[in-house]
Amino acid sequence: MASTYIKTKPERCCMTEDESNSEGLMERQTTGEDRVRMVARQLSEPRTANWIASEAGWSHEPTKRVLERLVDDGILHRDESGTHTTYYPDYRRQAMQEAMRLRDSGHTVEELTDRLADMKTQIRDWEDEFGVESPNQLRGTLADESLDAEEEDSRREIAREWEHLQRRIQIVGFAIREWDFLAPTTEPAEASS
Repeated sequence: MASTYIKTKPERCCMTEDESNSEGLMERQTTGEDRVRMVARQLSEPRTANWIASEAGWSHEPTKRVLERLVDDGILHRDESGTHTTYYPDYRRQAMQEAMRLRDSGHTVEELTDRLADMKTQIRDWEDEFGVESPNQLRGTLADESLDAEEEDSRREIAREWEHLQRRIQIVGFAIREWDFLAPTTEPAEASS
């Protein structure tokens, strides 16, 4: 059965205005350091300095210096356990910042709840369509020799989108659960004595 999947960019549904404008920012006049910082903060998996430099359109050595400063500042982590050194953000900090951006974005908690339901419905639709329960089980269906190359590519893309939606569901769910806690304050919190 050929998939009728059409990529709908579900990640756009819950992106803040800042995120949706980030592609435009990359094209505007920015410094190499600004571009490296933007790329580094949006990493969803560990990446090498060369990969980040390529994405930022900047050379390797200055990119590496910026990455090391970001590590020193606690914004990124460095992993030297593999063949190549990789960098990745503090995912907890990233999730908290994203939840705060969602809270501050002007969306209501009802709108975010509707978006959360839409994301969960999309995942259930994929589970039903392919008879699987996870992105990796969907990848396992690629062993089916009756699939053509286009269907294989489509299933790989769906698996990536599925994983992305799973991360978004966690962040949006957290923002909804902690809606009151994440509200911006107008008064500084008093320190307890």
